[in-house]
Amino acid sequence: AEMNKADLKLDWCSHEAAKYACEKWHYSGCIPKSKSVYLGVWESGKFIGVLIFGLGASSHLGAPYGLKTFEAAELTRIALTQHESAVSRIGSIAMRMVKKQSPGLRLLVSYADPAQDHHGGVYQAMGWIYNGKTNPDWAVIDAKGKQWHSRICSTTGIKSQFGKKKKAMRPQDGTKVILPGKHRYLMPLDDEMRKRIEPLRKP
Repeated sequence: AEMNKADLKLDWCSHEAAKYACEKWHYSGCIPKSKSVYLGVWESGKFIGVLIFGLGASSHLGAPYGLKTFEAAELTRIALTQHESAVSRIGSIAMRMVKKQSPGLRLLVSYADPAQDHHGGVYQAMGWIYNGKTNPDWAVIDAKGKQWHSRICSTTGIKSQFGKKKKAMRPQDGTKVILPGKHRYLMPLDDEMRKRIEPLRKP
């Protein structure tokens, strides 16, 4: 029997709704800048948050797995307020919807950040494959306490991203901190991909 009484509904939602959920209910307090799709979550008619799938910070997300840019996506945010449904159930419905919407998609990737005390229990509950940790990284904390990730830092103060020149943080103008590697989880979306990814599983 379904323990969960709440009437759960997922549907594509606007950038505004997703931004609201991330700012209010996600530890990062912000929405990812990469090209993304937004799946809103409602319980008994009340908006309770969003799951965001996107190309992630890198357009080469799928390259290590022999995939082209649009064959892999990153689950970049799960931003939910108080809710009754299991996150694993919400996530499983969301994955089915994304797969249906993007039939060419073969792999989902997500990261759990140990710096936020996340180890990826929700991905384990959804049956994702644990693939170990990413390399440690670094960031710079400016005078206002804002953290600038290494990929938006540059000694010249200018960074070119997707062909556009952008203002960057100069590492020498702040305090450098080391970020621990993140736990990487993989979810193959077809049988052939599962065969390819399964050997990469780590305990």
